[in-house]
Amino acid sequence: MSFKIEILPALADNYIYLVSDADIGLAMVVDPGDANVVMKALNAKDLYLALIINTHHHRDHIDGSARLAKEYGAPIIGPEKEKSYISDLSRGVKQGDIVSFSTLHGQVIETHGHTSGHIAYYFPEIKALFSGDALFSLGCGRLFEGTAAEMWPSLVALRNLPDDTKVYCGHEYTEANAKFALTLDKDNPHLKARAAEATALRKQGLPTLPANLGVEKLANPFLRADDEAFQHILAKKGLATIGTDPAAIFGSLRAAKDRFSEN
Repeated sequence: MSFKIEILPALADNYIYLVSDADIGLAMVVDPGDANVVMKALNAKDLYLALIINTHHHRDHIDGSARLAKEYGAPIIGPEKEKSYISDLSRGVKQGDIVSFSTLHGQVIETHGHTSGHIAYYFPEIKALFSGDALFSLGCGRLFEGTAAEMWPSLVALRNLPDDTKVYCGHEYTEANAKFALTLDKDNPHLKARAAEATALRKQGLPTLPANLGVEKLANPFLRADDEAFQHILAKKGLATIGTDPAAIFGSLRAAKDRFSEN
């Protein structure tokens, strides 16, 4: 099978992902916040939509789902815990469930915190993680409906995936995330390299995604709350106490990012 993942910019800074199997002319779409963007891409590539998957219920990720389902007869799959928020949901999924498209088998990972039922999908055959708004390159989602104690283990679960995993997240936030991360860990060579790469890509009008999970493990501050060396750096900035529960340190980091974003 010949699979391709196309990144479709939408709305202000969202990304929709179109996964296609050229051999059979079918596609799967991830978080279609704008149906028109998806339909244009399908028509241009002569593809037919077979499956719609959602990571969470926020409108910028699901607004196109119902229209696409009606147009193509494609089922909508999304988090079981948010089925009351997603109209026309065909199947609610939870931790450990499998979502199939062509010969791909996506593993559902519950990543609560940004929303109460947020999920991510990991497709090992193509080494792709669709993380929605749980994990961003050099960042993570805001705690809108959950707590740090819920989101930290969610991020650890994603961190436990193989280093060669390609991370496809819901927004183009890498440059903004890098600015915050560098205020914490400016001497981190992995972070500096990723920040420079992101700047160069955006200057060319290109997405900074997919991100490499192995790099994220070394550069993303939100994946390093249990890293003792990083805890010492944070302690000097008043953001951590050595030996504290990593979830509490993560919560302190997330709160600091919220304040930073407002400046």
